[in-house]
Amino acid sequence: MPAKTPPVAAVAAEKLSALGQQIRAYRKALRIDATAAAEAAGLSRMTLHRIERGEPSVAMGAYLNALVTLGLDFGIVAPALADSAHADDRKGWIPVRIRIADYPQLKQLAWQLHGAAELTPNEALGIYERNQRHLDLKAMQPHERELLEALRVALGKSGNV
Repeated sequence: MPAKTPPVAAVAAEKLSALGQQIRAYRKALRIDATAAAEAAGLSRMTLHRIERGEPSVAMGAYLNALVTLGLDFGIVAPALADSAHADDRKGWIPVRIRIADYPQLKQLAWQLHGAAELTPNEALGIYERNQRHLDLKAMQPHERELLEALRVALGKSGNV
């Protein structure tokens, strides 16, 4: 009779899988080639692939190298705190997909995108930068201003927005 997987191991495997998926999604959102990301992190392409699949046999240091290379942070948050986290606690955080409806000025600037509910970070920044003359910075909500600044910092764009 095969041994049962302990519940802790199953939960850990799920969390590693989720972490790997997030790393992969963020890398793709930044349009960074897997080979380039692996080289920048000092990893083989196969190790990065294993990280993105959430394999538990990969050393924690390799996971951290991948995170740091992509400009991501790693921290420990108790589940109860994560559920009640306020948006202010996520300053500098960029979602993989940006919901247009959550950002009033982005919604106004993206009026021509019929049927689009979400944008990649690059698409959102492009819309902000192409239409910056139409932005009302005084009326911009703090969470939208933080998103715009985080996009500029993360994507290496500069501007007077």
